[in-house]
Amino acid sequence: MSAPASASRATAGGSTSTDPTAPSTAPTAPAGAAGAALARGPWTAPPSPVGHLSLARVDARADAAVVHAWLSHPASSFWQMTDLSLDDVRDYLAGVSADPYQNAWLGSVDGVPTFLVETYDPACLLLTDVPEIEPGDLGMHLLVAPPGDAPVHGLTSAVMAATVRFCFERLGATRVVVEPDVANTRIAAKNAAAGFRVLRELGLPGKRAHLAVCTRADFDASPLGRSAA
Repeated sequence: MSAPASASRATAGGSTSTDPTAPSTAPTAPAGAAGAALARGPWTAPPSPVGHLSLARVDARADAAVVHAWLSHPASSFWQMTDLSLDDVRDYLAGVSADPYQNAWLGSVDGVPTFLVETYDPACLLLTDVPEIEPGDLGMHLLVAPPGDAPVHGLTSAVMAATVRFCFERLGATRVVVEPDVANTRIAAKNAAAGFRVLRELGLPGKRAHLAVCTRADFDASPLGRSAA
């Protein structure tokens, strides 16, 4: 249900951090498309069995409390951020939002905050030295709120489908790239259901990861893509 820690995290304890050697040139197409998306307001997914899903840019001050509650839950351990305070999370979200190479988005179901999406330019953050990265690639991390007393059947699948569709339709990605911990078998299965293809394993700060990519054609042909059409 969770994805790796963000490309920009800069705290102790096996975390990842912004590459200080990242190019200082203008963002590539996905980052630019993400910037254009900010001006167009919230994005709404096609109807789903679990309700109406939408994504809007994170407001660090307003959204920090709910995101902190998710990140501090044991179910979110693969994000490597369970130790952060509320102020830490607020600063973290503000830093992501201020970075031209990445963005954070709050996802809602029927108006209720339910998931967090991070998108980033992998040519400039986290995967800068990975030869498989191509122009038009967009990195993505997804965190779904830990289930409460009454888990909603199909929620994670609907959220994954909406998030991948958002990356293609609103942010203009050619491919969506993910790098989950190899031990995170639940997200691996969900990625596969959305059409992601594992290219190889690679070492990243704090984890051994699967590098996986998804094209629009991969997504449209996948079980989640077909169900979201």
